[in-house]
Amino acid sequence: MAIRAALVKEVVGMAFETVRANKMRSGLTVLGVVIGITSIVGMTSLIRGFDQSLRDMIGAIGPNTIFVQRFGVSSFANGAELTELLKRPSLSLSDARALEEQGTTLEYIDLELGAGPGPVTQQRVFYRDLKTKPLVVFGTSEHFAAGTRIPILAGRYFNGTELQYRRNVVVLGNTPYKLLFEPDGVDPIGKLVRVGNQRFEVVGVFDARPSAGGFSLGQDDFVVIPHTAYQRIFGLRVDSVGRGGRPVGTMTNVQISVLPREGVDQKDAIAEVQRIMRIRHGLKLDEPDDFDISTQDQFLQLWDTISQGTFFALVVISSIALMVGGIGVMAIMSISVTERTREIGVRKALGARRAEILFQFLLEAAFLTSVGGLLGIALGASIGWAVHLISGFPISLPWWSFALGLGFSAAVGIFFGMYPAVKASRLDPIEALRYE
Repeated sequence: MAIRAALVKEVVGMAFETVRANKMRSGLTVLGVVIGITSIVGMTSLIRGFDQSLRDMIGAIGPNTIFVQRFGVSSFANGAELTELLKRPSLSLSDARALEEQGTTLEYIDLELGAGPGPVTQQRVFYRDLKTKPLVVFGTSEHFAAGTRIPILAGRYFNGTELQYRRNVVVLGNTPYKLLFEPDGVDPIGKLVRVGNQRFEVVGVFDARPSAGGFSLGQDDFVVIPHTAYQRIFGLRVDSVGRGGRPVGTMTNVQISVLPREGVDQKDAIAEVQRIMRIRHGLKLDEPDDFDISTQDQFLQLWDTISQGTFFALVVISSIALMVGGIGVMAIMSISVTERTREIGVRKALGARRAEILFQFLLEAAFLTSVGGLLGIALGASIGWAVHLISGFPISLPWWSFALGLGFSAAVGIFFGMYPAVKASRLDPIEALRYE
């Protein structure tokens, strides 16, 4: 063991001297490895940071909330055709009432107009001489805040009485609050604002919502009013019913969100929602659902598929650079074997075995690429931090990304250094000593 440890120490020293004596050649040799590892570490830090911020954004919705839509991301994930999805009937107020009256596992049901897939209603919000850009207007029930779990920054959410009497009350998203009230330090609660052509009393303000990647994606560019007032002002119906009990209202962008009761399994609540909705829509046993039921877990599963594909593509692209670097290592090690033929002959004449010569050149190749791996890790981490400091983009630098980069670089050296090392170990000592 002492001899092996001494050999390792000697070989590492020789490898270091080889790199130091041929700085330019060594640098060009490992350039491909540096580029490949930089790509892996840098992009992993950005992808992981974006992944975590997206999970935080989805997690803010509520893990148990169930969304019923005309169609949603799960429909597209299952390969449904858009033309077929557009033939589905719109959801209706009667659907929400049926869930509320017949559901035994549900804590609440929230009807949300303008929140599902389809066209949205946008209006400017005015306060005195200030105005916003066109913002999305949602019409919901009194349970919207509890379902979305968006924190209330000031005031309150509107109640059932205001919903029943179609009161012109509004809860502002964080964007209109910052534009209209925050600069002057005005308390928005109780103030009258104009949404489009209608005056509304501000009863509450939402706090800022988390966003994927720290980017402003318009997640706070909205206002919320009672869905009864929404229908009255914008002239949209969501409760008319046609033949077979199917809704034929003119409002297509409707979403229903429900929350299971405490202690009720989400799967049981989904099964009950599906049963009630199928009965409401008059579907036969052999007919597929003409609505979509989605949960937070389905969004996360879809994102996992996308992120895994992205990471796989990154590894493939980075592997090309690593392969180029590996070919360079093979070339430089082959040249090194030729240049050191007499040295190999002397070592063999003094009793060095084939395995020791093989180990020496493999360790030199692994040392060379590992140096490139360390440089790549440092550059990749630096790029990630630079992006974070400049743009605020979230990053994540898990220890396994460093281990992966170092392991990849060492593996490249061993794999591509195998041929020159075997070639060196098989040299005949007599012929090697004769080499000039």
